[in-house]
Amino acid sequence: MGGSASGKNVAFVDVPGHERFLGNMLAGLGPAPVVCFVVAADEGWQAQSSDHRDALAALGIERGLIVLTKTDRAPERVEAVTEQVRGELAGTGLRDAPVVAVSAQDETGLDEFRVALNGVLDGLPLPDPAERLRLWVDRAFSVSGAGTVVTGTLTGGTVRVGDRLTLLGQGGERSVTVRSLQSHNSSVESIGPTHRVAVNLRGISAEDIHRGDALLATDQWPTTDELDVRRISGIAFEDAPAEIMVHAGSAPVPARLRPFDDDHARVHLSRELALIPGDRLVMRYPEARVLLGGARVLDVDPAELTRRGDSARQAAWLAELPDTGDAVAETKRRGAVRVAWLHTLGLVDSDSVEPPADANILRAGHWWLHRPC
Repeated sequence: MGGSASGKNVAFVDVPGHERFLGNMLAGLGPAPVVCFVVAADEGWQAQSSDHRDALAALGIERGLIVLTKTDRAPERVEAVTEQVRGELAGTGLRDAPVVAVSAQDETGLDEFRVALNGVLDGLPLPDPAERLRLWVDRAFSVSGAGTVVTGTLTGGTVRVGDRLTLLGQGGERSVTVRSLQSHNSSVESIGPTHRVAVNLRGISAEDIHRGDALLATDQWPTTDELDVRRISGIAFEDAPAEIMVHAGSAPVPARLRPFDDDHARVHLSRELALIPGDRLVMRYPEARVLLGGARVLDVDPAELTRRGDSARQAAWLAELPDTGDAVAETKRRGAVRVAWLHTLGLVDSDSVEPPADANILRAGHWWLHRPC
């Protein structure tokens, strides 16, 4: 935890750089809305820097700053390393990020760092405290006298003491209750985004919780082990291996990839995750510590592929979808769909929403209906 120039509290998650800890890096980076991309002035761009760059591109993180450290060791290299880093990040959301040169040894550049960080944070869109809760767990442990505690980065929604939540994990769903909350080493009765939070849970032991589990608002999230995706970065799906590892939030999940074309594919996960259209995934080789690229979730309840030509038809349908899904397309595909289901997918704002301005979409009770021309 640290402070910005405005006096705001800022929580930092230090992710490892070594390729052996690629999974740990992705778990910490997955829920992060802002990054500080650190490169040492005396060493310059390293192999792990490329891993972090590729992860940023895959996750679509576009907010952050670049920090050149150890400038006291190589002041003559600051300009050259800055140009090198700019070139390497040209294809990411950090292409125009501010660059700050600092030295912890000389205590130089720290005020400039705080000002730059504050500028980045001020430019963030405000997260919605009323958003439905999904907290990806990155640690679970037991505290004497308190019991089970999980930690994570709360990117949306609000959690309160006494809330009954659903824990979605490797063994399925479990009902749990929030016993107490802490953030920045202080006890709180409720907390909203964006914070690091420690949640003391009643009703489950720490041994039954793992990194990648998720605390969810009960009955408000779809769960799936089969989904269709669009490639955002990395190699073409048709050149990727069938067996892959998928990272969503803090969860690493073995999966099978079935390409439709270079840019669209079906993914079969080894366990269910709480995902909606628009969510980002990172894919990597299951054994080698190398990223394949990033993907965007398009469909979490895809049609079965049972007839000749189904794959081509599904690819064509996916190609027309926007990155965050589309309520009209979902309704037309099914002929009729519950408004509550569209709300669960995040495609409409509420159960009372009016149909879109499409002459062939009708509202009937709690359904949207497609009337063919």
